[in-house]
Amino acid sequence: MATVTYLARSGGVVNTAVGSFTSDGSAQTITLGFKPTWMKVFNETDVITWEVNLSSTATKVWKTVTAGTLTVDTGSAIVINTDGTVTLSSGAVGTSKVINFVAYA
Repeated sequence: MATVTYLARSGGVVNTAVGSFTSDGSAQTITLGFKPTWMKVFNETDVITWEVNLSSTATKVWKTVTAGTLTVDTGSAIVINTDGTVTLSSGAVGTSKVINFVAYA
């Protein structure tokens, strides 16, 4: 499993977490300590982004590729869990990719 580093700010009205890691081909579970209402994941290596909000289903994540094409990714790229964690699929993070994320509640 890849080592995930991030900063988290909690309390009051706003919870924010940002972080990055280099993927190792496996799904990654990130412990945020809060349930985000919005999250964006950036594959810096391949210039791909995924976005999800709490009202989206696990199989409906917005994906934007280098050309700027926006599609709905149905592969459960980002799953917001009820326990303050988020799971990023192995298909989304790939292998040896620099992944950055930001999450808000």
